[in-house]
Amino acid sequence: MRLLLIEDDVALGEGIHQALGREGYTVDWLQDGASALHSLLSETFDLAVLDLGLPRMDGLEVLRRLRDSGSNLPVLILTARDDTEDRIAGLDAGADDYLIKPFDLAELKARLRALLRRSAGRAQMLIEHAGISLNPGTQQVSYHGEPVALTPKEYQLLHELLSPPGRVMTRDHLMQLLYGWNEEAESNTLEVHIHHLRKKFSTDLIRTIRGVGYLVEERR
Repeated sequence: MRLLLIEDDVALGEGIHQALGREGYTVDWLQDGASALHSLLSETFDLAVLDLGLPRMDGLEVLRRLRDSGSNLPVLILTARDDTEDRIAGLDAGADDYLIKPFDLAELKARLRALLRRSAGRAQMLIEHAGISLNPGTQQVSYHGEPVALTPKEYQLLHELLSPPGRVMTRDHLMQLLYGWNEEAESNTLEVHIHHLRKKFSTDLIRTIRGVGYLVEERR
């Protein structure tokens, strides 16, 4: 899952960036509203965590313009503005959730998981497909009832391909998902991860669509 963190407090931003990275998320981080809006409109993310008191463009304006563009990207507002009127304004502008600073990191993680489940159209925790059972809450994976150990990148890749299956995922999209802006990756890294997933599950789980990307077939 690729998240955009928009937070101008450097110490807080670094803490969130590191904590979510350890959870297996790919986290890109910006510190002003104008840059954030440009990235939100031009790149693909699974979720945004948005502060309101930002330089160059207020977070509410970022959110309004994002929704005006037609985007339904899940957005969690993370702010010190705790008045009821501020919460109403944020939700009316299109926020999917609203969390007040200071906050508990475990609660932030839980809210993000809930938003991602809702955005994928799943109320239940488990993703199940072709003998694979994946639990986004615990990041545990099993195959025909037996636990399977995955690296964080393998987990992210499998989660994306199964959410839901039947979609062709381009190579560029998957590389952005796994590495964002800041991580360097070898040119064949994605292919290596795909190879490992096929070995751990099934050689025909992931189809290569030549010149485009990869696909996990829907089961009918």
